[in-house]
Amino acid sequence: MGVSTSLAEDGIAVVTVSYPPVNALPVSGWYELARALREAGQSLDHRVVVLEAPGRGFNAGVDIREIQRDPGPQALIGANRGCAEAFAAVYECQLPVIAAVQGFCLGGGIGLVGNADAIVASEDATFGLPELDRGALGAATHLARLVPPHLMRPLYYTGRTVTAQELHRHGSVWRVVPRDRLRDAALELAREIAAKDGYLLRLAKEAINGIDPVDVRRSYRFEQGFTFEANLAGASDRHRAAFLSPELAPELSTEEV
Repeated sequence: MGVSTSLAEDGIAVVTVSYPPVNALPVSGWYELARALREAGQSLDHRVVVLEAPGRGFNAGVDIREIQRDPGPQALIGANRGCAEAFAAVYECQLPVIAAVQGFCLGGGIGLVGNADAIVASEDATFGLPELDRGALGAATHLARLVPPHLMRPLYYTGRTVTAQELHRHGSVWRVVPRDRLRDAALELAREIAAKDGYLLRLAKEAINGIDPVDVRRSYRFEQGFTFEANLAGASDRHRAAFLSPELAPELSTEEV
């Protein structure tokens, strides 16, 4: 369990996240992921990074139970800062990052893939932000990088998900493949990128980030301030408690936590 980095083939680093059963990351996991991504990008042996999280789903967001176990705000602060660091590490990685997504990609997962350079997804992949139902706000910054504004807003307000095929039609998913072909498809794209000059790839990544119209780090931290306000008001705790109660949310309590 945790985050590991391997060399799939020449120039291709694979960062693998494994937090069974649903890849809901604790505070330490977000920081561990951020470190792995930054180190992979700094290595001159690498020219592209593939981010994968095998299992039932790519990412189910933060470990809500960890937040609820803490009588004070430290776990929430840690989750906020840890997510911000991991999302930024994807975006600020010195090399292109390809996200290989299967199953559910929720909450924090949107923050990761929304900041990636490319997304390859399995046919069963779904993407969404159930934040309002969990007493949180955030990652609209990253959802807005995947869909147009007037689709992002109702998706955010309702918590509904979209499929990989729908995102492919919007141009934000590079390719949709059967689940058993996901890693191969991600490596295929990575191989094409890794064939380029490593120095020029690093310049290209910095240049592309430099022309983005939105500062994703600052934008996301702005959103997180409202999550903390909701927590202080008591709304967050009520929603987290309801989500974790088997009687109130039996179909979700084992799916996304």
